[in-house]
Amino acid sequence: MTTVPRPAAELSADEARRIALRAQGFLGAPDRRAGVRGVLRGLGQVQLDTISVLARSHELIPYARLGAVGRRTVEDAYWTGAHAFEYWSHAACVLPVEEWPHFAFRRRAYRDRPHWGHELSAGAYDKVIDQLRAEGPRTATELGGAKNKGEWWDWSDGKIAVERALMYGEVVVVERRGWKRVYDLAERAIPQTLLHDDLDDTECVRRLVRQAGEALGVGTRADIADYHRLKGEQFDAVVEAAGLVPVTVAGWGKPAWADPAALASEPRGRHRTTLLSPFDSLIWERARTERIFGFTHRLEAYVPKQKRVHGYFAMPVLAGGRLVGRVDPAREGGTLVARQVTLDGPKAVPAVARALREAAEWVGCDAVKVERVDAPELAKDLVAALG
Repeated sequence: MTTVPRPAAELSADEARRIALRAQGFLGAPDRRAGVRGVLRGLGQVQLDTISVLARSHELIPYARLGAVGRRTVEDAYWTGAHAFEYWSHAACVLPVEEWPHFAFRRRAYRDRPHWGHELSAGAYDKVIDQLRAEGPRTATELGGAKNKGEWWDWSDGKIAVERALMYGEVVVVERRGWKRVYDLAERAIPQTLLHDDLDDTECVRRLVRQAGEALGVGTRADIADYHRLKGEQFDAVVEAAGLVPVTVAGWGKPAWADPAALASEPRGRHRTTLLSPFDSLIWERARTERIFGFTHRLEAYVPKQKRVHGYFAMPVLAGGRLVGRVDPAREGGTLVARQVTLDGPKAVPAVARALREAAEWVGCDAVKVERVDAPELAKDLVAALG
């Protein structure tokens, strides 16, 4: 691990929390003119996931920052006008198109690595490329089928080929259609000024470390490296050149780095009150969430039902710059159902009620039903607040 220089600043835990909230778009007036694309550029990525309860995570993330932006508006902001592309970052993510050159290091790495046992028939790769060139954007199904008749990982030749081409950078995802990826040639979808792999690995990683530091505001080595799934050693090699400055944060117990611009002014403004997707970059790393908010959260969608504590897709509630509870939501027709609600005491009731009402309105529900509150004595207050 790199030797940490003398800290440029000493931050209290509260100062670090507020810096992180502002950097992530939850403190201060949102830039509504920049809209969803502004959110994407500010975060540097928006994670995708198959789970859809209230909405999919890539819709929930701009909603949490901007409020009730139309869901069609969200999709159009990502997928029209060559503003974004989908690639592997923290996970499968929507990324601002300007970042295409900075993922050259990952495209090169994919070209040099084994292919997880997915064998590809001779000529299948070229066939897919030729089909896209002749026919335009296509789903894997339209390219000959997404899978064979076996299990879900038993991909067809067409699916293996187009996913390989995606990782290499010869193909991009230009939209999601019914959650299916729609593929096209990069030469058509990426602006020519950006369509290159000219940057060496060091410059790519330097840029991504800088971007992660700006998006987080302040973070540990692990926080910043994990933002784009970089290795700690990669972070060490470029952090100084990336322009992040070392800081100490009271109670963190680990060295930290900050975006110097985040230290230049005190975070001020209005706090958002909202439900958060578990895949939101504010909270997606459990250790960071515990360190900043004193709040332990785990996605339980993949936990056996009988072992879940807070519910299938429990969404933390952000209010006043704190995480004040959780809601495990569902929908039944025009009703948003809070299957399980966890409250951090009586003071959380108004905030959780407000977050539920706003989310219900956003997804077109005209009622909210509460099924269970972990503190039963607060159930009546929550129902009254919702009324």
